[in-house]
Amino acid sequence: MDNLLNLKTGKLTPEQVDLILRTLPVDVSFVDENDTVIYYSEKKDRIFTRVPGVIGRKVQNCHPAKSVDIVEKILQAFKSGEKDTAEFWIQLEGRFIHIRYFAVRDDQRKYRGCLEVSQDVTEIRQLEGQKRLLDWD
Repeated sequence: MDNLLNLKTGKLTPEQVDLILRTLPVDVSFVDENDTVIYYSEKKDRIFTRVPGVIGRKVQNCHPAKSVDIVEKILQAFKSGEKDTAEFWIQLEGRFIHIRYFAVRDDQRKYRGCLEVSQDVTEIRQLEGQKRLLDWD
């Protein structure tokens, strides 16, 4: 196959990468080092709706005015190297949503962007004990 992406730990086709990202039980968005939204995972059950028009926009313009200061603080802390993660959790329509931001850095620790990962952890928070065997019932 000619169209394989050479990754650090293997090779995947662009289609496989897309399928993996759409299958993960999280919503993913990526903002490059210039604060431009360049990717979001497309899922039918996405927590926070995204539309194709968001691609190419400054991330600051994708948030309500009241939260732009927080967005700026996170990005500045990531760019300066002061922080590598930020996380929040909220209650949304009876669901418990965990939102995490990760500074994406290259091998030289240069800031390359910000990865947003959102997950509905409502059911996860209710787990107790352990489950060691497959039980699909």
